[in-house]
Amino acid sequence: MNPPFERVCIVGVGLLGASLGLALKRRHLAGHITGVGHRQSSLDVALERDAIDTASLDVAEGARDASLVVIATPASLVTSRLDILLATCPEAMVTDVASTKAAICEHAGATWPRPRRFVGSHPMAGSEKFGAAHGRPDLYEGAVCLVEQGTDLDSAARKAVVALWTAVGAEVVDVEPRAHDAMLACTSHIPHVVASAVATLAGRRGDIRKLVGNGFRDTTRIAGGRPEIWRDICLTNREAILAGLGEFMALLNDDFMAALRDGDGGKLERFFAEGGAARCKALAREGDE
Repeated sequence: MNPPFERVCIVGVGLLGASLGLALKRRHLAGHITGVGHRQSSLDVALERDAIDTASLDVAEGARDASLVVIATPASLVTSRLDILLATCPEAMVTDVASTKAAICEHAGATWPRPRRFVGSHPMAGSEKFGAAHGRPDLYEGAVCLVEQGTDLDSAARKAVVALWTAVGAEVVDVEPRAHDAMLACTSHIPHVVASAVATLAGRRGDIRKLVGNGFRDTTRIAGGRPEIWRDICLTNREAILAGLGEFMALLNDDFMAALRDGDGGKLERFFAEGGAARCKALAREGDE
């Protein structure tokens, strides 16, 4: 029986790209996987771990015969890779894994012919670790993968992208790119900004190693992510992050800080109660409410 994806090209063989290759291999979903990267050392690790079958340092060369291409680079590099792929393999189905979607999908919408065979994706999986050495075949199992919806998309390409993420264990959720970025600004990007700010604030107090509690560990865990990745996420979702941070600062100034200055215990209690209730609602499974 032939695999559903005969020739796959994964552009970027870091944690997400290598994990996808391993997942495809474990489930016998791809006939051949080519990995593309800009460092031979990273490609060698992916080859050693059997995440890919062959390697290339050139996007056009690696993707030339692919039926499915997954761009697993930082968000800032996706549009340039899309331009190369459009010129190299316009018939291939293409998706990505970037944490921001509007700028990428709008670029594809303006440059790719309709119906568009690039369909944006965002699998919400990962870790503070990075690189092919930390790739895991189960990384996407149980994760949510947000997949672009729109009237200009090629229906067969979108079905293939949905099938890809479903096959590696993810739950696919349809999303419009700008709505994606506005929501992720609040649920992922701003939390990372806040975690970094809290860690920096504490670090400026001096040596705090013997004074660190679980609250600090829990709140700042994600601050250990790669700075260049989060730089690119912020720059490619600048408007939504700025808008969300404006609301965040107003919430602190107008609600919490005002209540603290006034010594208003009732308002402080309501502030924490609202936050606790919002967290419980956000993390509740369907049917629990």
